[in-house]
Amino acid sequence: MRHNKLFLDYIKKEPDKVTESDIKSYMSYIISDLKLKPRSVSLKKSALKFFYDEILKKNIINLKTPRIPKSNPEVLSRDEIFLLIKNAKSQKTKLIIELLYSTGLRVSELVRLKTDEINFKEKTIRVKAGKGSKDRMTIVGGKVLKELERYLQTLPSENVWIFPGQGRDILTTRNIQKIIQNTAMKAGIKKRVTPHTLRHSFATHLLENGTDIRLIQELLGHSQLSTTQIYTHVSQEQIKKIKSPLD
Repeated sequence: MRHNKLFLDYIKKEPDKVTESDIKSYMSYIISDLKLKPRSVSLKKSALKFFYDEILKKNIINLKTPRIPKSNPEVLSRDEIFLLIKNAKSQKTKLIIELLYSTGLRVSELVRLKTDEINFKEKTIRVKAGKGSKDRMTIVGGKVLKELERYLQTLPSENVWIFPGQGRDILTTRNIQKIIQNTAMKAGIKKRVTPHTLRHSFATHLLENGTDIRLIQELLGHSQLSTTQIYTHVSQEQIKKIKSPLD
């Protein structure tokens, strides 16, 4: 809504009068005059395309925009992971961090995780309707499962959510983000740490341990192998840091 309003403020027309030339003029303006970054340009284009092509069926947004440059994801070292866990202020916070790192779950999947989706015997989690509305299975560490069993005993027996919120059904993703951010600050970690950083670290460390990339693809729930292959670049960065034995 905001991006569409900014466009109409610029073009000074009613939506039904907008043409392909108006779209091109605006995109030229935000790229050349406002000098917006490719990611911002792409976001604005997507907002306009949804409204004018999907809603109004005008089919007027067909221009190409600058490619978004790919960047390697931020990854924590194993020492930083343990430092993060060590500085958790409560059992619940510790469990949130351990589950994100041990399973590779997205934060949106973690907050909706239910008790009956965890198989304690097989050490797996059934992720129901993850991104793209697909079910998948991922792994979970045995040590984390023991802590999880103790934690679940503190919850009311009728509770279905792993992490119920106060006054609402579940914790919000924003709650989890703040928990991770505050713990990272307490631990003195200088990197930008988010729940997704733990997912990146999960995938990278599995790859470094020799896990087949196609298995990692399944665990993460990526539909395309090319999405998972970004972690091979991260591992190459780790290789560059190794010192020669002669040095």
